[in-house]
Amino acid sequence: MRSSAVAVFPGSRLVFCGDVVEVVEFDHLGVTIRSTRTGEFSTVSVGRLAAGAKPVGTGLLPKADDSAGLVLASLSRQQQEQVSERAGHIREVLTGYRSGFAEGARPGEPREEFSEAWSLTQRIGAKAVELKVSARTVERWAAAYQAGGEAALVDTRLLKRRGSRVDPRWDEAVSVVLAEYVTASTPTRSAVLKRVEAWLEESYGTGVVPLPSTATAYRRLEELSKGTNALSGSAKTRRSIADRPKGVYGRLRATRPGEYVVLDTQDLDVFAMETVTCRWVRAQLTVAQDLFSRCIVGLRVTAVSTKAVDVAGVLFEAIAPPEDDSGGQAAGPYHGVPEHVVFSEEALVPGRGLCPPETLVIDHGRAFMSAHVISVCTRLGMSIQPAQPKKPTDKPTVERFFRTLREGLIQHLPAYKGPDLHSRGEKVEDQAFFYIHELEDVIREWITGVYHCSQHDGLVIPQWPGVKLSPLEMLQAGLARAGRLRILPSPDLVFDFLQVKPRTIQHYGVEVDGLRYNGPALDGYRNEKSPYGGLLADRWPIRVHPDDVRFVYFQDPADDSWHRLEWEHAPALNTAFSAEAAAHARRLSLRSGRHLDASEALAELLARWDQGMVTDRRERRMALRLSAERAAVPLPRLPEEEPHTPVSTARLHLVPDPSVTSDLDEEDEIFEAPDGDDFYADAFEVLE
Repeated sequence: MRSSAVAVFPGSRLVFCGDVVEVVEFDHLGVTIRSTRTGEFSTVSVGRLAAGAKPVGTGLLPKADDSAGLVLASLSRQQQEQVSERAGHIREVLTGYRSGFAEGARPGEPREEFSEAWSLTQRIGAKAVELKVSARTVERWAAAYQAGGEAALVDTRLLKRRGSRVDPRWDEAVSVVLAEYVTASTPTRSAVLKRVEAWLEESYGTGVVPLPSTATAYRRLEELSKGTNALSGSAKTRRSIADRPKGVYGRLRATRPGEYVVLDTQDLDVFAMETVTCRWVRAQLTVAQDLFSRCIVGLRVTAVSTKAVDVAGVLFEAIAPPEDDSGGQAAGPYHGVPEHVVFSEEALVPGRGLCPPETLVIDHGRAFMSAHVISVCTRLGMSIQPAQPKKPTDKPTVERFFRTLREGLIQHLPAYKGPDLHSRGEKVEDQAFFYIHELEDVIREWITGVYHCSQHDGLVIPQWPGVKLSPLEMLQAGLARAGRLRILPSPDLVFDFLQVKPRTIQHYGVEVDGLRYNGPALDGYRNEKSPYGGLLADRWPIRVHPDDVRFVYFQDPADDSWHRLEWEHAPALNTAFSAEAAAHARRLSLRSGRHLDASEALAELLARWDQGMVTDRRERRMALRLSAERAAVPLPRLPEEEPHTPVSTARLHLVPDPSVTSDLDEEDEIFEAPDGDDFYADAFEVLE
């Protein structure tokens, strides 16, 4: 029987560590070798030589296609039984026993015609008669068995896959055309085949490349487009598949909570409305996720698009310690100051967690790469790691969170519009809806009560791979193992995330975007010049929170303490008033033709309401909003609103003396019916 093994003895030449060496001698478990290039001697262990050496001539090395394990693994159970049966016949021819040795003899073995008394040629002839094949076939089987064992008896024609008979140039044309359709709308199969035919004519000429039959072309096209969404499915998914890395997927690994925080933004598949402007808006959710525990440490729902200040607000929430042990509306437990921040170009924003991040992984968008965000992160010792543009595989954990959020919460909310137009229902806008802040509160409650307490298949501790963990449990295990937590040296550092507006301090306070703010902290600095230089020369830095412009923040240069300045109309508001809502109010005040004739407007409005034709959506929603505010907001009681003795209904029907012409606010005059129908014609002039 031939062997593929290589015998090594003194004088043998091998290729070892990229050089040709000659074996000199064996010394216990070591081998002395000599380099044929330099003549130097060295001693290596037998194991190392066996692991790294190969013969100078590779002709004796078995080919990968000839691997016995690969060949036998390719057989079905029935084919394996047939090969085993054939091998038993060959062993009986060679040894007289089906098993190949006398110790495993079956009853009646060896049979007379296969005993040693008969020659090999006679035994081959007897086996040929028994199997009803030619003697030459048995000889060929015996030679193959002696060369490669049972695997050599396999008819490899059964294992070879039939190659495509389609011209390779046609396959190439299909690949080129499908690549052109990656960013285009989804085509039909017939359109692709026509484009392929045109491409072949342009490249090689008419009739040069043979075209497959219609059935073969459709079948081959299906094979070449498999897994690409080129001919069916979502076009968005097709583009995502085309952008996948072609090689091995890498993985960003976190070893402790707070080491990496991943930021990303995505559109929410639900309609929402702004509280003040009553506009239907496309809501975006920006989250900050701790990579180790998968906890959401920061989030924000914004209208239309995410801006740099929203990113700063998310980071503000992620690193700011909770105000109390319960965390209030925090998305998750506090994670401390992160070391690394990872975010992407398309979107981003966080909720409050338990370890301030060390690294932020971000996108390349202006909202994330702003000088403000980078400077604050640098000051807090957080490095920034941008992800590759349009590569969701760089942030797989947060992308999976968005899908979990949509399937676990968003699709169950009113005004859910689906992930695309094909999934959208009829008259979604007419359903109940959430305001932006209400939508954010719902998401926070779901994250706190459901997401953080549910087990995640991706959370694994290598020492206990079978244990199912939730984000909170993973956080607890990570803190116990790491034994460290990065916190802010001063809580006041979170004010660095707010916008800076240079303003002068007047006797009435400061004015920011048309809103006046004042407070006792400005005493001593009114009409004074600031000690700052540059663009802040003679002006004072005022910190503005764009999501709540009722207050701004001022730092006293004497002791570096922070103080809150209140807008002069803030007491009239019982909820946050964003800068965007204030800008909308200013735009409304500047709108031309805003002042209409009061009588005309009132008559038209009453006519529509009387006929039930309030069709303008904003008007209807504004009416609902105002009615809800009237019912919910407790107005202060004025002295003239103190309760009096109820007026009897009888007095309401008294007919006043028509001779009374005075203009005194006496009780009986109040209920007097005025003369003429135009008495209230100018009642709405005060609105102008």
